Amino acid sequence: MNESTDPYLLEPGVPPVDVFQRLRTDAGLSDKSPEAVALALPNTWYGVVLRHRGEPIGMGRIIGDGGTAFQIVDICVHPDHQGAGLGKRIMAALTEELERRAPATAYVSLVADGPAKFLYEKFGFVETSSYGSVGMSRMMTGAQ
Repeated sequence: MNESTDPYLLEPGVPPVDVFQRLRTDAGLSDKSPEAVALALPNTWYGVVLRHRGEPIGMGRIIGDGGTAFQIVDICVHPDHQGAGLGKRIMAALTEELERRAPATAYVSLVADGPAKFLYEKFGFVETSSYGSVGMSRMMTGAQ
């Protein structure tokens, strides 16, 4: 699509805390406390914000140690803009950055909710059970 007619702009970075929270909840992802988000965002290895006519409507981030392990997180697009290939644009930007900067031996993971796994498969992700391992998680329930 011609840049002059494309109302969407994908730019590197992370949104402010309040915008991050709104993007997540608008897309149906769980809410995170402002305190947790304020701690998390500066630790982003690489992130992108998707804007529609200047307004943030989507995002994605890569977190990790910068060498051996990375995780793709917070992929979301506002429901009014879903189905237009925008999640694919976000994933393309994130995977391009990984291919450009991450060491060849790095392990990259993500959690695929529902049908999102079909998007991630297009970028080479496979279910971990294919490798004889399973993904596991633990949700924290309160301050330690």
